Amino acid sequence: MSLKVLVVDDQGIVRAGFAAVIDAEEDLTVVGEAADGATAVRLAEELAPDVIVMDVRMPVLDGIAATRIITGRENAPRVLVLTTFDLDAYVFDALRAGASGFLLKDVRPAELLDGIRVVATGESVLAPSATRRLIGHYASRPNAGNRTDSGPRELDSLTDSQRGVLALIASGLNNAEIAEELGITVGTVKSHVNALLRKLGLRDRVQATILAYDLGLARPNPPGAAHL
Repeated sequence: MSLKVLVVDDQGIVRAGFAAVIDAEEDLTVVGEAADGATAVRLAEELAPDVIVMDVRMPVLDGIAATRIITGRENAPRVLVLTTFDLDAYVFDALRAGASGFLLKDVRPAELLDGIRVVATGESVLAPSATRRLIGHYASRPNAGNRTDSGPRELDSLTDSQRGVLALIASGLNNAEIAEELGITVGTVKSHVNALLRKLGLRDRVQATILAYDLGLARPNPPGAAHL
């Protein structure tokens, strides 16, 4: 059965291009298109897509607000944000709003298609090079990393191993890379990831990354450090 995809972008030629690439796949079907967030909110309810490919900067209702509304509903679809990082400084807010990840708009077609399939399974997708830049932008805000009210209590339920895995998730490593870093099996990493998500009441690795930076468990590169 094909995954149903809703494509949302205010630029018609961009929207049509993404839709064409997605619809050409046997396991993916574009069920609708929207040029603004308000239409996306309506179509998300009417068409019940599995995944929404969402732009950020749009008229009427932007992608962040639309994502927050859509993911706040029961049985919500997954949202994959596509953005031009240098223009869209608020993508991190979109992840906070419930998006399952983001990719840059110059992504290769194969990466976009893989990203859609990955988020549909409940996992998350983060563009590695942009992740560090985005987190650095977030961390520069005055209140970043200062959640002293609930932070320690949220981490109390985690074992030391789970805290270590959480920090490595926030650094952008995948399960295989975490396993290599810690000298454990990928299966053990998966067990730690599932356990920490369950204990912290998180949906996916994106939310785990956000929480790790909120609580100061992970920190961005210092000023002047190279972005990979």
